[in-house]
Amino acid sequence: MNYQLADEAVREIKSGNRVFVHGSAATPIHLLKAMFKRSNELENVELVCITTLGEGVFKEAGSKKNFFINSLFVSDNVREIVNSEGGDYIPVFLSEINQLFEKGILPLDVALIHVSPPDKHGFCSLGTSVDITRSAVKHSRYVIAQVNARMPRTHGDGIIHVSEINVLVEVDEALPEVNYHDGIDETALTIGKYCAELIEDRSALQMGIGTIPDAVLTCLSDHKDLGIHTEMFSDGIIPLVLKGVITNKYKKKHREKIVTGFAIGTKKLYDFIDDNPLVAFLEIDYVNNTSVIAANPKAVAINSAIEIDLTGQVCADSIGTYQYSGVGGQMDFMRGAALSDGGKPIIALTSITKKGASKIVPFLKNGAGVVTTRAHVHYVVTEYGVAYLFGKNMRQRAIALMNIAHPMHREWLEKAILLRFGNYK
Repeated sequence: MNYQLADEAVREIKSGNRVFVHGSAATPIHLLKAMFKRSNELENVELVCITTLGEGVFKEAGSKKNFFINSLFVSDNVREIVNSEGGDYIPVFLSEINQLFEKGILPLDVALIHVSPPDKHGFCSLGTSVDITRSAVKHSRYVIAQVNARMPRTHGDGIIHVSEINVLVEVDEALPEVNYHDGIDETALTIGKYCAELIEDRSALQMGIGTIPDAVLTCLSDHKDLGIHTEMFSDGIIPLVLKGVITNKYKKKHREKIVTGFAIGTKKLYDFIDDNPLVAFLEIDYVNNTSVIAANPKAVAINSAIEIDLTGQVCADSIGTYQYSGVGGQMDFMRGAALSDGGKPIIALTSITKKGASKIVPFLKNGAGVVTTRAHVHYVVTEYGVAYLFGKNMRQRAIALMNIAHPMHREWLEKAILLRFGNYK
């Protein structure tokens, strides 16, 4: 096995290279810092990644001359760069990112990954983040792995032999942690309760990223025999597993297994998934495949939005032209849940922003991206209730959405409805 120091390993990265960066809790921060030390030696290095963690880790990037971040999903630590000349965003379904590597649309020169130590047979694990990384390793010319004893060894598609890795760099560093539960307030809990009322026993759940999904999970303790088939999960599932609420007994795909692509949470979560055969970390083109999702009866997808217009168009990736996040897997699961027998696609959001602006609006902002079309939206949930839009015409859905908007904005929305549709009473 070829072990090197990080400074030596990253010398394989040359000007003009396209470099894949492992994401989420597996962000290879040690390797990134070593690469950025070489800023004065490198030009036009393109970094390709989805969600990454580590505050300030990309502060050396963002210079168009040295490093360009070509992001497949915009996380907080690269947001300003992606919205500058030093970066950009590729709109793509999470389920289709693998194709960019496999078809040579984004050929990869180097992959920077983060793995568990090799076992006695020489196999490492991609740990907390298998998602698109397995494909990136397969299609990269050169692979540099940050080997960390604190990386959980997870079951599924993320097992990788050292023969697939060119250089290993040994580190001993804690993984980045995010505690979504800390953000749960009364509003999020109310939304969680409304969502929980829509979820039937024996449902298979997908939860997006953030506080609201964890709030929903806290409201499910009286449910029975729930399953998990999701692109990601956090700490919120642990109490439900321990209590026997999550059993996965009635899933058609991977019965009695929690299926995911990646996980973000606290050390408690990383300890939970370590060598746990209950959890299968699989490649995201499979996890997010609409037909696979739909094969599970009562598939429930819970995702959020930045804003939604009165016809049901969902913007979940931008604030006007400002790229805030990405398409991700929202549409993969919204459509999959809609096609599932007894499935429910749900958009859950607070009725107003932190500054008090309505998230339910007559028209999306100029330049806003439509992630989920109005034809795909079935349920919309705020702290003021549930709007069921499927089968409703434009006027009916506008009224339904107005009724779950914040009370201080309903008069304004009613005027917009009257202007657009005339008297509806």
